[in-house]
Amino acid sequence: MPDAATKTLPLDDWARREAIAFDMDSAESFNGAVDRMVAAQGESVDLLGLGEPTHGREEFLVLRNRLFQRLAEAHGFTAIAIESSFPLARVVNDYASGASMPASFDDIADAGFSHGFGRYATTRELVEWMREYNTERPDGEKLRFYGFDSPVEMMWSDSPRRLIEFVLDYLDATIGSNQGRRERIAALVGDDSEWETQEAAFDPTKSIGLSPAAGALRLEVEELALELSVRRPALVAASGEAAHREALQYAVVGRQLLNYHASIARQSENRIVELLGIRDATMADNLVYIVERERRRGRVFVFAHNSHLQRGLAAWQWGPNSLKWWPGGAHVSSLLDSRYAVIGMGVGTSGALGLAAPEHGTLEATLTAAPGPGRFIPTHQGLTFDATTVATRASNNPAYFPLTAQSLTDFDWLAVFDSIS
Repeated sequence: MPDAATKTLPLDDWARREAIAFDMDSAESFNGAVDRMVAAQGESVDLLGLGEPTHGREEFLVLRNRLFQRLAEAHGFTAIAIESSFPLARVVNDYASGASMPASFDDIADAGFSHGFGRYATTRELVEWMREYNTERPDGEKLRFYGFDSPVEMMWSDSPRRLIEFVLDYLDATIGSNQGRRERIAALVGDDSEWETQEAAFDPTKSIGLSPAAGALRLEVEELALELSVRRPALVAASGEAAHREALQYAVVGRQLLNYHASIARQSENRIVELLGIRDATMADNLVYIVERERRRGRVFVFAHNSHLQRGLAAWQWGPNSLKWWPGGAHVSSLLDSRYAVIGMGVGTSGALGLAAPEHGTLEATLTAAPGPGRFIPTHQGLTFDATTVATRASNNPAYFPLTAQSLTDFDWLAVFDSIS
C-alpha cells in the first residue's frame, strides 16, 4: 500500500513514481509489468476489469488478449467475459473448450457474438489461443469464455425466445416435458422480428413491449424463475448445481430483457437513461453470476468499454441530452467490494482516432510523460489531488471517451499508451 507521502504527491510526480512501464513488443517487458500490477492488487480480487475508451482499435484488443494470456498462465484466471451477448457466448465457449467441433472459427464468428465482435482478427486470435490452451487440459481446468452483455444495443434488442427456450429445455430435461406451457409461451412470443425492429429505438409506438401478449409473457417468465427456485433441491439433484444455476440466470436475463422491451415501449423523458440503466444492471447480474460460477476454479477477467466498468456514474452527451446512469462496474463494486478491481484505458495521440497531442493539464498529458511507451499506474483510490487542476482533453471524436478527474476514483489502475496507429 502507498504511504501518506505518495498519496499527496502532485499528479506528475505521482505518475513518474508509480508508473509500471511496459512495451507491447517485448513479452518480457509486458509480462513483468502485469506480474507487478497483479502482485500490488493482492489476492482478494476475483474479478479484474479492463476498459477501453472506444471500441474497435486493434491495440486495445491486443492488450486484452495478452493480458488475459498472462493472467491465465501465471495468476490463476480461468475465464474471460467480454461485452457481448450472454446467451450467444455459449456457442463460443463450446468451441473454445473443444466441446463442439465446427470446421473453423468462421462457423461461430456471427452466431457466437453480438455487436460484430466476432469479425475482429483479434477476437479470432483470442478464441483460437483458448482452444489450443484447452486441448490437453481436463474439463475442470479449461478456460471458459463468457459474454456478459444483455442481448440489446442502442438500435436493437433481441427477441426473448432464445433465453426462454433455454429454460424450457432445462425443465424438460429434468422434470419432464410440459408441451402445453411451451406452446402457450411460443404463441406469446410470436414473430421475433416484432421484438427486434430498429424503428422502436426512436418511436415507442413501434415496440410491442407493453402489449397484452408481452405482459402475459413477463408473467410466464416470472413463473419459470419461481419454479426454478421452488424446486431447487430436486432440480439440482437431477442436473447438478451448475446447470441449475445457469438455467436460473437465463431466466433472470429473460426477465430483464422483457423489462427492457417494456421501457422501449414507454413514452418517457427518461426513456434512454432507463434503457441504459437496465442494460448495465443486467451486465452486473451476469458478472456476479460468472464470478460465483468460477470461484471454485479461479478468477475472472472482464473486458468492455470504460463506461461500463467504471465505479462511478457513467455520463454520455448524446446530442443535446446529457445522460447519466449507474454502470455495471458501479453495481459490481457495491456487490463485490474489494473482490473487484478495474483498469481504465487511455491514449496520448492517435491519428486514427483524430487525437492530437493532449493538452497540458489533462490526465493523458500527465500520464504519457511517465516512462512508457505503455504504462500501468495505480490510482490508489485515496490519492489527494486538486480536481480543478485536471483538465479534460478536447476531442472531435465523440466515440472516444477521454480520461477525466473522475477517472482517478472510477478506476483502480489506468493503462495508458503514448500513441496508437
